[in-house]
Amino acid sequence: MAEIIQERIEDRLPELEQLERIGLFSHAEIKAIIKKASDLEYRIQRRTLFKEDFINYVQYEINLLELIQRRRTRIGYSFKKDEIENSIVHRVQGVFRRASAKWKKYFPFFQAAKTQLSKVFSAMLAIHSNKPALWIMAAKWEMEDRLSSESARQLFLRALRFHPECPKLYQEYFRMELMHAEKLRKEKEEFEKASMDMENPDYSEEILKGELARIIYKNSVSIIKGRYLLNIIFVIFFSLQDLHTDDPFTWDYVARRELEIESQTEEQPTTKQAKAVEVGRKEERCCAVYEEAVKTLPTEAMWKCYITFCLERFTKKTNSGFLRGKRLERTVTAFRKAHELKLLPEFQYEQLIKSLLSHNFLKEALEVAVAGTELFRDSGAMWQMKLQVLIDSKSPDIAMQFEESFVHLKPQVCLSLWISWAEWSEGAKSQEDTEAVFKKALLAVIGADSVTLKDKYLDWAYRNGGYKKARAVFKSLQESRPFSVDFFRKMIQFEKEQESCNMANIREYYERALREFGSADSDLWMDYIKEELNHPLGRPENCGQIYWRAMKMLQGESAEAFVAKHAMHQTGHL
Repeated sequence: MAEIIQERIEDRLPELEQLERIGLFSHAEIKAIIKKASDLEYRIQRRTLFKEDFINYVQYEINLLELIQRRRTRIGYSFKKDEIENSIVHRVQGVFRRASAKWKKYFPFFQAAKTQLSKVFSAMLAIHSNKPALWIMAAKWEMEDRLSSESARQLFLRALRFHPECPKLYQEYFRMELMHAEKLRKEKEEFEKASMDMENPDYSEEILKGELARIIYKNSVSIIKGRYLLNIIFVIFFSLQDLHTDDPFTWDYVARRELEIESQTEEQPTTKQAKAVEVGRKEERCCAVYEEAVKTLPTEAMWKCYITFCLERFTKKTNSGFLRGKRLERTVTAFRKAHELKLLPEFQYEQLIKSLLSHNFLKEALEVAVAGTELFRDSGAMWQMKLQVLIDSKSPDIAMQFEESFVHLKPQVCLSLWISWAEWSEGAKSQEDTEAVFKKALLAVIGADSVTLKDKYLDWAYRNGGYKKARAVFKSLQESRPFSVDFFRKMIQFEKEQESCNMANIREYYERALREFGSADSDLWMDYIKEELNHPLGRPENCGQIYWRAMKMLQGESAEAFVAKHAMHQTGHL
């Protein structure tokens, strides 16, 4: 805590040094300010917080700001005014937000102080009306902290009288009207859902449709010329409703541009928390544009853009729990809307599940997976994702869900699910249960897909029951074609790993393998010969017979390759 307080005090030093240098305060007064500020910082940084400490902090800063203004007026000196006063205003805003969030029920305490700060802004604007950034700061304060859209609107209108060709003013004014319209739409929807009567409804269709924003656009087009017009809250957006309503990529570009627009205040956020809040606000503004987009253009392509944006922001690394939570909430909310409309492609369900799993949001991942299998019942990949979520969640219904998946899926797409079930069962169930899964799978999966399953079954048998179990499984499957050559090579290797290796068994495995692959696999013949030559219990005299058998069975290039390998082996090069 001491380090935080020291950092805050050090942040103040430049402005305090300026106050002393320009003669507004004496050295003794500066020391007194530092001492008082240290005490106030300590009170709002300690573990047990009291609203009175925040009120005292804000009141002291406002009093200090007013004292600075009075002394400036008295001596007629305005040097470094923006640099000093703006930093105090930013500090007060930060304390307001922190206090208001913690003690919402004590809103009247802070409302009075907020009114005072509004008066301070008015006084500063009366002197510095030539500073667009100050007008923007004051308007955003009214809109975002005092929740007064009307006051913010009046400030922007006054600012535009002083600066009729300022692109940043038009940009921020438009954004304010857009956010206000979105806020009113959401409020109206909530009232309608709750079937509540509104005493003083202020939801004119013109405002809800963003008509004020359209007017701002038209004014900016008629006044601002050249390249600056491109900086006005994305010119494309202003005319979307007339020109580009059917183009999802235009909407996508417009929404993403919000991330690139920097804060219009002269002082950028410095603390990690302040930076996270600023990023959160930018992302909220992006989503406000996307919400307008999917209402105007409710297509799969438009929702795809929206969800892609949400996923990109959700997967972006951050140490801020606040930002992580907001991104999760926005992503899940957007997904629910898109799913209800059935306007998302399957791959985006899978993307979202993977992202949620990577951040260990199992509950949310399961919600998406269940929704995905309801919509894409015949998708093996979708069921695979759902079952993976259930496994990660340690659900008690996993076996039942595997059974359900096979009801909806064609046998041709079930191989990976059978393997997943067997692998899960090996770690969570008994050997009997796992073997029962393999046996069910071999009845359901036929043809080429069964080859992989047999290899997996054999591996499992050796891993869990040793050579005896593996040989029993091999015997049970040895006539159940098709096979892979590895199925036989595994048994050869298992046999060789035994203390009392049985050469008769090795020959049996080679012979069975050659029945299946002897016409094409020259390596299999060559390895058989080597086994007879090199194994302690081998019979070198059999090699000639094996050689001639190979020459009869192998065809074309396979026969030529075998002859070459055999010759090299005889000369000692293989």
